[in-house]
Amino acid sequence: MSLERAVRAKIAGKRNPEMDKEAQEWIEAIIAEKFPAGQSYEDVLKDGQVLCKLINVLSPNAVPKVNSSGGQFKFMENINNFQKALKEYGVPDIDVFQTVDLYEKKDIANVTNTIFALGRATYKHADFKGPFLGPKPADECKRDFTDEQLKAGQTIVGLQAGSNKGATQAGQNIGAGRKILLGK
Repeated sequence: MSLERAVRAKIAGKRNPEMDKEAQEWIEAIIAEKFPAGQSYEDVLKDGQVLCKLINVLSPNAVPKVNSSGGQFKFMENINNFQKALKEYGVPDIDVFQTVDLYEKKDIANVTNTIFALGRATYKHADFKGPFLGPKPADECKRDFTDEQLKAGQTIVGLQAGSNKGATQAGQNIGAGRKILLGK
């Protein structure tokens, strides 16, 4: 039981209330609706309906059928449809949370990180005018070198090539020397 408590404490420690609040405000701005008063962030997102609305605003008809009733499996289907639409929108697979992270509230910090990943993905869509969430991803930094610069770089021997500017391990002693006793 204490191991489970330790794992839950570690996961809860990853959670940042400021990021949750920022993600909630961004979702509210995009879908033009406020979260119901008195309900927690994760409880509002749990059934997947708000997430499906969010992705449908960003990418119209990305989730054509949003289940508003039908129980646990229908709500988990909403979450799965949202995740599939995220990947199609351009969010890397590694940034997408697992369904149980949200539905069973196993790792809400991971859900918030996914929403931030979606916010970063919006920068890559020219038709989206904002508001944006999180920092803008870096653009490609193309460099052009002259032939002279490229030739100068070929004469340098990197440290991975085996040269370490004359340094060796000669004379290095770690711990006591090995003693072999004969006849004992």
